[in-house]
Amino acid sequence: MRFNPEDWKQKAHENFEGAWHEGPSILTPASHADTYPCRVYRRAQEHPVFATINRLRRTYLSLGFDEAEVPVIIDEKDIYRQFGPEAMAVLDRVFYLGGLPRPNVGIARDRFDRINEILGKAMPSATEEKLRETLHAYKKSEIDGDELTFELSKVLETDDGIVVHILDSVFPEFRELAPESSRSTLRSHMTSGWFLTLGSVWEKSPLPLRLFSVDRCFRREQAEGPTRLMTYHSASCIIAGDDVTIEDGKAVSEALLSAFGYTDFRFQPDEKRSKYYMPDTQTEVYARHPVHNWVEVATFGMYSPSALAEYGIGIPVMNLGLGVERLAMIAYGGNDVRQLCYPQFFPRTLSDRDITRAIYLREEPVSFEGKKLAAAIARVAAANGSAQGPCSFDVWEGDMNGTPVKVTVEEPESNAKLCGPACSNEVFVYNGSVLGVPDAEKWKQVRTDGVPTGISYLSAVSALAAARVEEAARCGKATVVQVKMAKLPSDINLKIDEYAMRFITDNKKKVDVRGPVFLSVRSTITG
Repeated sequence: MRFNPEDWKQKAHENFEGAWHEGPSILTPASHADTYPCRVYRRAQEHPVFATINRLRRTYLSLGFDEAEVPVIIDEKDIYRQFGPEAMAVLDRVFYLGGLPRPNVGIARDRFDRINEILGKAMPSATEEKLRETLHAYKKSEIDGDELTFELSKVLETDDGIVVHILDSVFPEFRELAPESSRSTLRSHMTSGWFLTLGSVWEKSPLPLRLFSVDRCFRREQAEGPTRLMTYHSASCIIAGDDVTIEDGKAVSEALLSAFGYTDFRFQPDEKRSKYYMPDTQTEVYARHPVHNWVEVATFGMYSPSALAEYGIGIPVMNLGLGVERLAMIAYGGNDVRQLCYPQFFPRTLSDRDITRAIYLREEPVSFEGKKLAAAIARVAAANGSAQGPCSFDVWEGDMNGTPVKVTVEEPESNAKLCGPACSNEVFVYNGSVLGVPDAEKWKQVRTDGVPTGISYLSAVSALAAARVEEAARCGKATVVQVKMAKLPSDINLKIDEYAMRFITDNKKKVDVRGPVFLSVRSTITG
């Protein structure tokens, strides 16, 4: 069955409607985390690259492609079979696999003496012979490298730490080993694996074959940059059959890109003209990026009959390769593929809303009665905040943790109000700074443009007082909780997570929650 481009686009849209981003994460660009409420449980966030991979996989499956895993390790001779005279230039960009050779370790008498000195005892001749046999077995690969220490510890009847010391000090051959390259390479193109795969299955499967694989490729770039990495993911597919043409490549490209909501893309002939593609069929697919303008995200073409003949493949084959990281960079609005893939190595910008999520109360009551008490303290204090001292107002009376308790708010001094003027302050995050401000004209811009934490000084201090009364009642004791002049967040029962504080200080922002609170809460035992 053949699909035209519009059929495939419709299939992709039917299967993938709905939101892609699902919650904030420390590895997610802040622009995608701003809509989530402060300190709520959330679904864990996918990495942008792997979210893109999952979407591509589902899109390919919805379009009727079977998933395959193709070889990662490619022998050098297959590069020559696929690329012909171009192979040498291609091999300049691949990673060869290497390994440490097995040293031929000889043990002269002086080495046995040094081992005996380390062991603190003389080895019997049978142990010396067994040591030679073990090292010889390692040389012949009969013992794996990660098993050598264990095997030697059994022979010498000592622990692994002593064996490591012996290997390091008595056998410099191990320390002086240098890796040697093999003729095996890490694939730089998915094409290398497709030729091997097609050569094995094309005559044993119904046609047309539609296969895809999303996996890593490796290229020895001269340098990594905003759009290039030495290891990247390719979302590659092949269509193999008697009636396959280059139009199939355009159809698949449009279907894949439209599934991501992109319609702004274009096709143009690829001037590189890889030898494994038929002349004039290699085509680049570009998508528009807000910063880098047009970015190449895919390439497709028809495999060369001569390259296919190297593997005995006798049918036309269309191949498409799509760069996952580049597509993810466009989808997430990233400017640098390195930062998109490895955000943990780049300074993270926190929005004001991100910072609000890092601000919360240090102490809160845990019982139902304690929560009611916190609300009552805030309510009574707000209603009587301007009362002149000395004064006292009943807040709550009842049983808490098995102890009968009465709670009041009070001001014992004359010429002082029950609540200080800062009790009405609220905590906002504005332009990267944490500010405690009153509802006054001077602070209108902060209150209008800043992000509220939902915490007032009074609500924070009331929660602190209720938590302390709750704890005292658990011990059958009375208590007095007083908050006077606030200078630090902890003075008003606030906690700012360390990562947010680091961002604030690194960016020369400030935390200013100073102010006269002067609230006193007393609990007494009534029973």
